[in-house]
Amino acid sequence: MTTLITGATGNLGRLIIESLIERGADPQSIVAGARDVAKGADLGVPVVHLDYTDAASIEAALRGVDSVVLVSGSEVGQRVAQHRAVIDAAKAAGVSKLVYTSAPKATTSDLVLAPEHKATEELIAASGIPAVILRNNWYTENYAADLARAAETGVLAAGVGDGRVASASRKDFADAAAAVVLEDGHVGAVYELGGDVAWNYGELAAAISEITGRAVEYRPLTPDEQTVALEAAGLDAGTIGFVVALDAGIRDGALADTDGTLARLIGRPTTPLVDGLRAVA
Repeated sequence: MTTLITGATGNLGRLIIESLIERGADPQSIVAGARDVAKGADLGVPVVHLDYTDAASIEAALRGVDSVVLVSGSEVGQRVAQHRAVIDAAKAAGVSKLVYTSAPKATTSDLVLAPEHKATEELIAASGIPAVILRNNWYTENYAADLARAAETGVLAAGVGDGRVASASRKDFADAAAAVVLEDGHVGAVYELGGDVAWNYGELAAAISEITGRAVEYRPLTPDEQTVALEAAGLDAGTIGFVVALDAGIRDGALADTDGTLARLIGRPTTPLVDGLRAVA
């Protein structure tokens, strides 16, 4: 079986390739799709040009491929068209399994990021390609900038209230992707994946304190206070609206659920918050 990983030179794509090899996949059976092939020279697997905006590159990358891991694109607002290009080409190529990295409760969530993932899941369903949907919660690594800022200022400020986040390390999510690629019995599943523990921002502040050795205070902000703070930081109106809406989703519980599915898939506990943060400190 030959597996194509899209976005293979990104943080998650690289880890998925590493996990596939760790789990016994032949490196020559893995194809890394990358916009810049040179950036994949250190991956230890064949690398092909794959640009989400270049249909010919996608078609060429899929030749001889049995399964595809579609790592969701990073360009918000453009992802549905980019994902559609891969899905259409995968259907034409007769791919037997497609694994997609989606978002928590993508089809029902009010999270500002959810609509593009919902649309992608609908495209996959309409294509008829046998698929596995991995609805990944937040990566603990997303908080690297908050950690650095809090280490400098002693303050963690956000508009999430007491909302909880069931984050896990990218490695945990990568291991789950590798598992469903290599194992039978997952096609048709929609997995809600999150860390074993859902934490709030007071607990995030405490974790940062433990790592940095500096007392860190969590300072909850109202949407208006957050808007003012982001304006003072020089962000444009569109970005400010996005960040405020994202925090509102977290405050309302969009990332709070965890039922142990991720740990079951990877065969071990997920990485604790403090350990995940320490790795990027």
